Amino acid sequence: MSLGTMPAGAEPDAAADRLTVIAPGLAARNYWRDLWHYRELFAILAWRDVTVRYKQTVVGVLWALVRPLLTMIVFTVVFGRLAGLPSDGGVPYPVMVMAGMLPWFLFSTILGSASNSIVSNGNLISKVYFPRLIVPLSACAVALVDSAITFVLLVGLMLSYGVAPDWRIVFLPGFVLLAVLASVGPALILTALNIRYRDFGFIVPFIIQFGMYVSPVGFSSAVVPEEWRLLYSINPVVGVIDGFRWSLLGGDTAIHWPGFALGCLLVLALLWAGIRTFRATERTFADLI
Repeated sequence: MSLGTMPAGAEPDAAADRLTVIAPGLAARNYWRDLWHYRELFAILAWRDVTVRYKQTVVGVLWALVRPLLTMIVFTVVFGRLAGLPSDGGVPYPVMVMAGMLPWFLFSTILGSASNSIVSNGNLISKVYFPRLIVPLSACAVALVDSAITFVLLVGLMLSYGVAPDWRIVFLPGFVLLAVLASVGPALILTALNIRYRDFGFIVPFIIQFGMYVSPVGFSSAVVPEEWRLLYSINPVVGVIDGFRWSLLGGDTAIHWPGFALGCLLVLALLWAGIRTFRATERTFADLI
């Protein structure tokens, strides 16, 4: 976007020399520098999303408790009682399910919120320049707050069943970061696609719903035959969920390390692809909204 005025009697070429161009830096280092300079805007947008979700409402907090609780009950009945699937590491089935839903809801909330964040902030995008990457990243704040509430529910469930974590709990922050990175990459791709093709606003909820059933949320990934474990780990959420259970539940809970390593590589690949796709289409956002 260019800002400038041409004084009376000035030559066009002379006026063009005095034009001020407001645009992201061409070099990647300039973009990331701009991203750091706008860190206060990131904090403002993140705080706005959190307050809008929870201020003067009871449903927001209750929903963060009721949704995983009801989902846990349904999965426990369907997979644990009716299908007779085994638990992971011998822990009670409801605890195993809740430990799997914690990273899944973090992943799905970021994916759903971030993919629609640019469209919902269209007025801001079309009026002023700032690194657009701030908008989908700020959407992670609500997901982290929701996860903190769900974590309290998980702790209460573990206490009621007498399940205690061991030394592996120290790795939990690393798996939280891995869950965020696993969601940001696909979210940035879907964000860019949603700007150009609004049909993705309807496709994303279906992807989230389908993904919950193909991911080991309501069951243990140990039920997958050994010869298929590596192929199953192509779903990057598998390693994230297994990592949460390994760090939280202790005991005999295990990780399929070759599949986990493959999942981490895929997370990094999707994150790189997401940033590249977002950066390649970022300049067109103001025109397409």
